[in-house]
Amino acid sequence: MKPFREAVEARNHDAVEALLAEDVVFTSPVAFKPYQGKAITAAILRAVIRVFTDFHYVREIESTNGRNHALIFQATVNGKEVTGCDFLHVDDDGRIDDFMVMVRPLSAATALAEAMGAQFDRIQKEALTG
Repeated sequence: MKPFREAVEARNHDAVEALLAEDVVFTSPVAFKPYQGKAITAAILRAVIRVFTDFHYVREIESTNGRNHALIFQATVNGKEVTGCDFLHVDDDGRIDDFMVMVRPLSAATALAEAMGAQFDRIQKEALTG
């Protein structure tokens, strides 16, 4: 998933959004219920780019059929070092239709939850207005 990796690392919101399927499902590491749809997922990803600093991918794992990807990343959020993984599945058109994130350690996940919580009103507005 080189195009996605490059778009995220370049902080290119438009390129990231272009890679999402309309019916993408986003599973957050800090929210119980998955989010459905391109608009909310794109808004969440824009917020993530805002709250993470020093974000970079360190490894990528791809399934033999090229439809499943695991992108391991490192970043900092509110002074806490975080390691995480983006699990991506692509549809027949090569767009991301399933996006699940996991992070560690707990202290970083808590810092991420707080930082994203502070962004939630903006996320909702962006999802409605595009």
